Amino acid sequence: MIGLVPAEKLADYVGKEIGSSEWFKVDQDRINQFADATLDHQFIHVDSEKATPLFGSTIAHGFLSLSLIPHLTAQAVLAPENLKHVFNYGLDKVRFVNPVNVGSKVRTHSKVVSVDDKGDGRYLMKTEVVMEIEGQEKPAYVAETLSMFIT
Repeated sequence: MIGLVPAEKLADYVGKEIGSSEWFKVDQDRINQFADATLDHQFIHVDSEKATPLFGSTIAHGFLSLSLIPHLTAQAVLAPENLKHVFNYGLDKVRFVNPVNVGSKVRTHSKVVSVDDKGDGRYLMKTEVVMEIEGQEKPAYVAETLSMFIT
């Protein structure tokens, strides 16, 4: 975790690791709640009997794994001093590489890709976020997130 730095120094961190989150367990209750919230009850997520021959167990929705970014990346932060507000500006790229089986532990690793000074105290940061699955060689996903910082 880097923490707060002078806004004019944000660009100095391009290409550098911000840090990693703690491990987070993805359980069936969370998967079921996400299925209910999104109305996505595909059997690979909610029916262990049908999903096990394909994946060994049920798997988390890709978008559930992606939705954990705010929680997990908040544990390893790079942001400008005098921050008034930060908001999710979107994603540039997402690739789901490996399913997250129920009961898996995941964590994120973040690296600064770019920082654009948009003027008027606004800074757009692109961050590469990789979700690691404990015990797996391939990550769950690689995503490029966009955050708008307002100082």
